[in-house]
Amino acid sequence: MIWLNESERKKEGTFSMHKAIAALLSKYECRGHNDYMNALREILQEIALLGLWRGKFFEKAALYGGTALRVIYGLDRFSEDLDFSLLNPFSAFDITGYAAFLQRETEGFGFDVRFEKIEKAGRSPIQSAFLKANTRRQLVVIEAHDEIVNAIPRGQTFKIKLEVDTDPPPGFETQTRYLLQPIPFAVRAFSLAHLFAGKMHAVLCRRWKSRVKGRDWYDLVWYAANHPGLHLHHLEQRMRQTRDWQGEAPLTSEKLLDLLFEAINKLDIDEARREVEPFVKHPENLSIWSRDFFSDVALRIEFV
Repeated sequence: MIWLNESERKKEGTFSMHKAIAALLSKYECRGHNDYMNALREILQEIALLGLWRGKFFEKAALYGGTALRVIYGLDRFSEDLDFSLLNPFSAFDITGYAAFLQRETEGFGFDVRFEKIEKAGRSPIQSAFLKANTRRQLVVIEAHDEIVNAIPRGQTFKIKLEVDTDPPPGFETQTRYLLQPIPFAVRAFSLAHLFAGKMHAVLCRRWKSRVKGRDWYDLVWYAANHPGLHLHHLEQRMRQTRDWQGEAPLTSEKLLDLLFEAINKLDIDEARREVEPFVKHPENLSIWSRDFFSDVALRIEFV
């Protein structure tokens, strides 16, 4: 194995860590590769949110999904992507208009990140882009241990996906929340009851073929334990938009629970557990997962 010396570390990235990055990194207990990668991802997510705020993105859009739960509401698992929804449908929206703000902000903290929009073959209301970087160089910026850096192939690319829903279903509420690091700034995010509706839509309607997204089920447990209120009407609007709920009859709490119990009965518990393990600090706590456990969790949901 070839180890980096001081001059090589300088070539790989910024040698002296930015004070604000050091403060952000102090929140994490980084021992192994997965710890450093999760910390790096979340630090870059927060810097990206700061860049979007500077670009006045949150006047038009709101953060939702797992990262909203994590950085805004305190979810105890890590999240990979940055998911946003426009406040109102706007088919001409172009996320590229915020690329300069994202790159300028990440560069200001010593990172070398490039913006790349994903061009899709068909029409889609979801606009997607990546923040991409050389993994080794970014780990050097946060002063990861040499053995961590040297275990990464030199050409490996680190990615954070950004997605914007340009045709959101109606009926959701947002609120402005404040992050204090790396500097104080504001983020517009979905309210918890409407976030829960979005998460339930993912649990019931996500198209993953044979794969299971255990993170959805982990978040379901977190909601039931901490913020059990689910906005039923917004869930119905989401399901109607994806044609998972049709007809004139409204979605009722009874019918929703029937659908949820059906999903629980089909769930591959072991696969769900394996999928979420890299994103949680104490994977041993997942040993409680079972069909009976999730059925009990489902009955704790409150409808608003």
